Amino acid sequence: MKVIGLTGGIASGKSTVSDILKEIGALIIDADKLARQVVEPGQPAWQKIAEWLGPDFLNFDQSIDRKKLGELIFNDSIARQRLEEITHPCIKEVAWQQLSVAAANGNIVAVLDVPLLFETGWDKHTDANWVVWVDNKTQLERLVKRDKLTSVQAKARIASQMSMSEKLRLADVVIDNSNDVESTRRQVVEAWEKLTIAVQDCC
Repeated sequence: MKVIGLTGGIASGKSTVSDILKEIGALIIDADKLARQVVEPGQPAWQKIAEWLGPDFLNFDQSIDRKKLGELIFNDSIARQRLEEITHPCIKEVAWQQLSVAAANGNIVAVLDVPLLFETGWDKHTDANWVVWVDNKTQLERLVKRDKLTSVQAKARIASQMSMSEKLRLADVVIDNSNDVESTRRQVVEAWEKLTIAVQDCC
């Protein structure tokens, strides 16, 4: 089974591309969804985060206050590293379990949807990597609008990730999401068709 890594900068439209892939039949393993699962109350990662940050970072129902945690990690690189040390092994374990199930079920391609694909080294386990790209101005505008942030807050979040130029250098396929959805859809469908044909031919 071939494993494709899907990533992009924050607010670049990776979720849009992931949704399009899902619509055309791709199996998606979404690291963001797994990240939410592993920090649910009672889970090992939740326990470690609660011990580390204390009750001020918990909601009334004991779930992690994601907004408060987000503000912390996007402005404190040491805290961000600590959070990653806690959550990434748990996320990776679940993702690899799902990949094993997918292979056993006869899937020939699976897509790992991972925001920090390169930063976390997950790209070392993929066969090819797709990067969703937008220009810096568009990225900033979309992030401010989507998350209702100030420009300063949005810039801090963008700066906390690997630059788009560096991600482009590591990409096997680039999806330009700067224009309308139909333009993005055409690129995704074309790339997916090329991929599946190549995998079927080699198998």
